[in-house]
Amino acid sequence: MPRTRIKICGLTREADVDEAVDAGADALGFVLYAKSPRHVSLQRAAVLVARLPPFVTPVLLFVNASPAEVRLATETLPQALLQFHGDETAAMCEAAGRPYIKAARMGSVDAAVASGGGFDLLDFAAQFVSAQALLLDAHVESYGGAGKVFDWSLIPPSVPLPVVLSGGLNPANVTDGVLHVRPWAVDVSSGVEIGKGVKSGPLMRRFCKAVREADLRLGT
Repeated sequence: MPRTRIKICGLTREADVDEAVDAGADALGFVLYAKSPRHVSLQRAAVLVARLPPFVTPVLLFVNASPAEVRLATETLPQALLQFHGDETAAMCEAAGRPYIKAARMGSVDAAVASGGGFDLLDFAAQFVSAQALLLDAHVESYGGAGKVFDWSLIPPSVPLPVVLSGGLNPANVTDGVLHVRPWAVDVSSGVEIGKGVKSGPLMRRFCKAVREADLRLGT
């Protein structure tokens, strides 16, 4: 197995960007969704992305953004990976002409039973075969996982795209998440914060260390 990649999302401050890179993050996410408490403007995101060293990937997060908004973002930050976290179709994601990951909103076992089957991740993956990966997050009323962990047993054993595990991860549970799911990558936001959009350097370092410990236990 390759080592588990680490994405830290919702960066808003220069110091947090520097700490996240120092902690060992492979990718940093910047939220361009105005209703998020971690929102940054595109201009602010560009300032923060300029601090990244080579081989640390910036990720721009959109929620039902207009084609014009996405186009401006890709022109401003052409090196960024795109993350679509709303109700976008595959055609909408592909229209940007850039590599992207698509968020899938996972429910609970109880909700699946109540709905007669619930969310079908394999069907969802078949719709987004052009994605670089699927980011699995908890299904809540708002967009984003709201720091909630979903039931990892809902993930099929043979998802045809790389999986990014998200939803309520933190330094205390990410080792279990990596061991149970064996994702390509993990994504964290609120689990390493001391306030909305305000990251903690020690928590980010503990999170990255916990992921590496899981990798060692898996023999990677």
